[in-house]
Amino acid sequence: MSWKNSLIEILSKEYNIPIKIHDATAVRGGSINESLTISTSAGKFFVKKNSASLYPKMFELEAKGLQILSGKSTLKVPEVIASSQFENVAFLILENIESGKKGFDFWDHFAKGLAQLHKNNVDYFGLDHDNYIGSLHQSNKKHNNWIDFFRIERLEKQVKLARDNGRMGNAVVNSFENFYRKLPDIFPVEPPALIHGDLWGGNYMVDNQGEPVIIDPAVYYGHREMDLAMTQLFGGFDIKLYEAYHAYFPLEKGWQERMGYCNLYPLMVHVNLFGGGYLNSVQSILRKF
Repeated sequence: MSWKNSLIEILSKEYNIPIKIHDATAVRGGSINESLTISTSAGKFFVKKNSASLYPKMFELEAKGLQILSGKSTLKVPEVIASSQFENVAFLILENIESGKKGFDFWDHFAKGLAQLHKNNVDYFGLDHDNYIGSLHQSNKKHNNWIDFFRIERLEKQVKLARDNGRMGNAVVNSFENFYRKLPDIFPVEPPALIHGDLWGGNYMVDNQGEPVIIDPAVYYGHREMDLAMTQLFGGFDIKLYEAYHAYFPLEKGWQERMGYCNLYPLMVHVNLFGGGYLNSVQSILRKF
């Protein structure tokens, strides 16, 4: 028996009919997982697989994230069929979404959906479980204010990991300490918003109706500017997104400057994953501190 046989069993049970696999095509992209489009007698599915021992519960947690996002806005999210494991192979079965070209109102629809998503609020920052950011553990311990959550659960953990692994010296650590003291003056007070958590250009797609689809989340309740900042980190988003978002859900004055501060978190994640020039970007943002 193989993981594919296990997948067939799961799909057969899900659809209550015997399932046969006709074809499996590798999909390029992603440094952690292997992705495939699998054609079966019940239709096409998108399947991700990886090492269960290297990334414990990664797909189970991704499935939870997608299910949390589903139905919370007009943004489409892939339907989760199942997540499972066979021996050391973990896999996630998702609805297969055919890609297309952006529709005329694509960025307006994206902005409207993102604004709707961010209007889902709770009374804490964090989540009831931890998850992943890339291949790193993401702590979502609950806090009653954004400043403590951002400092303790987002920045301090990444800074400690970088320092312990020799990727960062004391001078940058001291700059972070100075930055922490200024945090109450930097961020406006807003309610905890449901956010995607890893909204870079590789984590959205265009479906065959020309509409936006968000994928691969690192969900938690945080400051909504974290999502907007991440969209600016590596490009791939049109200025129309920000103009429309501001119309649907206006941002507090000074939001453009705060984008860099928000991006200290994903930049530190990249320092810990890849090293290289990402530390230079961190130092550039912290220079005034």
